Amino acid sequence: MTKDQKNEVIVALKEKFSQYSNFYVTDTEALSVEQVSNLRRTCFNKQVEMKVAKNTLIRKALESLDAERYAGIFDSLHKVTALMFSDNPKEPAVIISSFRKSSNGDKPVLKAAFINGDVYTGDNNLKTLTQIKTKNELIGEVIGLLQSPAKRVLAGLLHHHEKQAGTAVEG
Repeated sequence: MTKDQKNEVIVALKEKFSQYSNFYVTDTEALSVEQVSNLRRTCFNKQVEMKVAKNTLIRKALESLDAERYAGIFDSLHKVTALMFSDNPKEPAVIISSFRKSSNGDKPVLKAAFINGDVYTGDNNLKTLTQIKTKNELIGEVIGLLQSPAKRVLAGLLHHHEKQAGTAVEG
């Protein structure tokens, strides 16, 4: 790989790291070519971008953006690395989990995840990351919480009104 080609990869990676507030660092080393193709297809279908790059180039891209912000990721940059970029913080975790189930394996391995500024390191975080709430899920919960007192008040008023209407008719 020439110096120009390396610089092109670094520039492309910097764009992705800037574009997405969530990315996963995975190890796909033990996967067959067919499995990697299936994983890429699944990612594509779920609006997750998957990029395989050399660890030194990933590190240079992250360092040139903000070495301090991404410091927690650097230790996970070893062996074969596939990056998964996503707007949805949990989609890559869900993809990895379901991929493992369908292949009865433990690959790809989650090396690290960067979710809205927080770093999660180690494969043991995969289950936790599948349960992260997305922005829309949180908004839905808040709306539900805001609506429930109003619904109770309305239900109470309706019930009270029906009781009064019932007595008026009977009397």
